Amino acid sequence: MNEVYINSMGCFLPNKAISNDEMEDYLGRINGKSSRVKSKILDQNGIENRYYALNKKQESTHSNAELAAEASKNALKKSGIMPKDLEMIAVGTTQGDLPVPGFASLVHAELGIPECELANFQSVCSSGMMAVKSAFSQIKAKEKTNALCIGSEFASRLFKASRFEGQGNTSLPFDTEFLRWMLSDGAGAMVLANQPNPKGLSLKIEWIDIKSHAHEHPLCMYVGDVAKNNGSIKGWLDYPDYETASAQGAINLKQNTRLLDKVIAVGVSHYFSLIDEGKMSTKNIDWLCCHYSSQYFKQPIKELLEKGGAHIPEEKWFSNLTSKGNTGAASIFIMLEELMYSGKLKVNDTIICMVPESGQFITSFMKLKVVGSNQEQNQKYPIRKVEAPELNVDNNPTSEWLVRQLTQIWIDFENKLLEIPIVQQIHQGTLSLENYKLLLMDLRQQVIDGSQWISRAASNIDIELFELRSAFIRHTATEHKDYQLLEKNFVALGEPLELIQGGEKNIGSMALSSYMFQMASKPNPINLLGAMFIIEGIGKRLAGYWGNLIQDQLQLKDNQVSFLTYHGVADENHFHRLEEALNHPLMNLELAEQIAKTAKTTALLYHLQLKELGNY
Repeated sequence: MNEVYINSMGCFLPNKAISNDEMEDYLGRINGKSSRVKSKILDQNGIENRYYALNKKQESTHSNAELAAEASKNALKKSGIMPKDLEMIAVGTTQGDLPVPGFASLVHAELGIPECELANFQSVCSSGMMAVKSAFSQIKAKEKTNALCIGSEFASRLFKASRFEGQGNTSLPFDTEFLRWMLSDGAGAMVLANQPNPKGLSLKIEWIDIKSHAHEHPLCMYVGDVAKNNGSIKGWLDYPDYETASAQGAINLKQNTRLLDKVIAVGVSHYFSLIDEGKMSTKNIDWLCCHYSSQYFKQPIKELLEKGGAHIPEEKWFSNLTSKGNTGAASIFIMLEELMYSGKLKVNDTIICMVPESGQFITSFMKLKVVGSNQEQNQKYPIRKVEAPELNVDNNPTSEWLVRQLTQIWIDFENKLLEIPIVQQIHQGTLSLENYKLLLMDLRQQVIDGSQWISRAASNIDIELFELRSAFIRHTATEHKDYQLLEKNFVALGEPLELIQGGEKNIGSMALSSYMFQMASKPNPINLLGAMFIIEGIGKRLAGYWGNLIQDQLQLKDNQVSFLTYHGVADENHFHRLEEALNHPLMNLELAEQIAKTAKTTALLYHLQLKELGNY
């Protein structure tokens, strides 16, 4: 069976941190009155800051799926896995954005990545661990090679004052108001794979153990109603209509606080059983990531552990409850993300994750081992200030207008490039050799068309525009061998020449080349100067820089990256020729508008080409 590793993590906490004093500004004051129990609950839980996906008008600023997607993007860009290669998404949450369909479907749609398997878990805090267990099991059994696991919560919208005012409440029952000051919003994600990171640290998952004790205990945290005389459950769908269910509080999230001590006891009992089974030893634990909903519960947990001979020193406990809040299913993800990138972990450290759930008594544990090397952390590379390649053109209103348009088009283009997975990997230092080869494969299929569409454009320029025709022809002369340099780089990486020569265009390259040939086939296609501005600008400003970053992080030779590094120098000269063309005496506002539109279109299609690497 495969080993399974957490290779990257990401989290997303919406908007700004909210202090205790600000909470009611976001959740609202019920009937305009401040809570009488808020201070007592906050004093006990010890939470100082949390995050809400709400504004002060109690309007949602994000959906739960958006929170999950943002955390996922943060994890994926650190992982070195291209979205198209992702095989599974497993998601856990307490409540999705819609009753139907499953929350995982909404997250997949929000991410917009290609088809993959989904696993959807709806519980409370344990649902995130259920998602990890599902992906872990599939990778372990060689069903998958990688997976994205997510825990995400949007609890605050359950606690808006308007919900309770509509129920005719002047004050809330304690079992409802308690959670109003306990829960907050956020999401965390992790990328699992069957191989560890080639550089830096990974967290090897040794086992995950989840147990339900619902057969022994009553509901503790729930939405609905429970009859006091016989304990029967009445969900909100059992009421004659939604209005009646709402008026009677059946849609309120409630917590039976009298049972919370039992939740702790059940969790510690599970901990002891794992020791008895030989799955772990307290003396070998370097870090305990324990999801407790309140600082109030930490001391009872410590006391029970100590009574059972399993004392864990304070310095080995890790939690960010006070600063990040209680985010339910997302909490263990957000906690691990901070620990993984804190610089505190050492190779061979053992991490135990403990997640008790108060829904109806589910307890979850996970054992991790730190593997890899502290000395080989992925080096992140700086993102340079976004600015357009400088154009020196004649000092006249038309040229100045065109330069302003091209400058803004470039800035928008370069900013959007920073969102593309392959570009993020280059800057994160997570680019794999295989993904670099894929980049060369896909670029070659478009580059080989470059000199051809420029030649066609030149042949369609009238002789009266001799200087412009000459500019296109000179450009063709310098471009027609570029693809050969690219092929040599590919072969120098140990790949056969026929592999790259037999490649096909991805859907972005197909769209870009088709557009270029269409424009080049028109009479006097001077507007293609806009396309040349984008393509030559990539060479002048980005190709050489990316080439240096790729060479450094993959430890490549000059003859393996020279296609990119060469353009950083050669395209400086190409740009001078472009400037000469833009300074042509026949330049007018109508032509300038066409050039700007072509530049904008080319930018969108080039972005698509890089975004759709490997999508044929």
